[in-house]
Amino acid sequence: MKKQKLGKSDIMVSAMTAGCWAFGGGEYWGEQSQKDVNDVVSASLDCGVNTFDTAEMYNGGESERALGKALKGRRHEATVISKISPSNCHKVREHCIASLERLGMDYLDVYMLHWPVNKLAVEHFTSDENIIAEPPTVEEAYAQLDALKQEGLIRSAGMSNFGRKQMEEVVKTGVRTDVNEMSYNIVSRAIEAEIAPYCMKNNISIIGSMGLQQGLLAGIYKTVEDVPPHQAHSRHFAQERGQGTSRHFEAGAEKELFNVVNALQKIAADLNVHIAQLAIAWIQKKPFMTSTLVGSRNIGELKMNVAACSMEISDETEQMIDEISKPVLDILGNNPDYYEHSSKSRIF
Repeated sequence: MKKQKLGKSDIMVSAMTAGCWAFGGGEYWGEQSQKDVNDVVSASLDCGVNTFDTAEMYNGGESERALGKALKGRRHEATVISKISPSNCHKVREHCIASLERLGMDYLDVYMLHWPVNKLAVEHFTSDENIIAEPPTVEEAYAQLDALKQEGLIRSAGMSNFGRKQMEEVVKTGVRTDVNEMSYNIVSRAIEAEIAPYCMKNNISIIGSMGLQQGLLAGIYKTVEDVPPHQAHSRHFAQERGQGTSRHFEAGAEKELFNVVNALQKIAADLNVHIAQLAIAWIQKKPFMTSTLVGSRNIGELKMNVAACSMEISDETEQMIDEISKPVLDILGNNPDYYEHSSKSRIF
């Protein structure tokens, strides 16, 4: 398993990051047994996947608890990432300590702001009118992250879902920030325009989230009607598809989306690989990607995803997929906030 340094740090991350959102079980992803979590985490480490991504908000903290249990006795082999919600950034240390207690660890390798600290982002995480009226500032949040680093509670400060201007604000604080975690996959290519070039220029690693677009690029869904509402509330889908979970009020790109999936199935069949493996290999071919975040619910899924990390697709195949997915990119545009209306973005 290929590993790279994270930004300017000495932290090594594997080409595949294990997404832990489903760990601990919950409404969004359904039940997830601790045994399956233990098995997946252990097998991940055995396969060379050393990087695990969780957050305080995932399943009300149960994701962190489940990951901590699974890493017991093998913490030294792992790079652990957790994230703090923007509404909690007045009290970064308090929330970091709470995450560490749930994880059963004495330090985090990377601690990220889960979303930028602007009013619209904060409103999604709290109903506290005082916090909404006076949200934390970038300077306040990153000063606290830097203090945590000096204290030895974290090894690196990071960000997640930060746009070009928002990254510039972080850089101006003078606090070294090694990574930006952003949605990136064949049908979610918004970061290519400005965010990826800025990260490359400033030695900020990118960990791509939603590598399989929540199962769509794994070929799980044959038609748009098969996609559950929780997985259909992004701008890729029509507003009504989310059945009350969507808030973007746009028409989506459903026809174009499944044209891509069907074309990818044909390419994957010609290459004698699974569509999910093709989707992961395409991401990892991009020079600006350090790691791809993929969730594996069981050992079978894990082995298939890991195998994709050693796949190499040709330039011709990469270009073909770029062209096939361009109609979706044209509709969704270069705004990487896939959950709000294009004119009302938390990422800029």
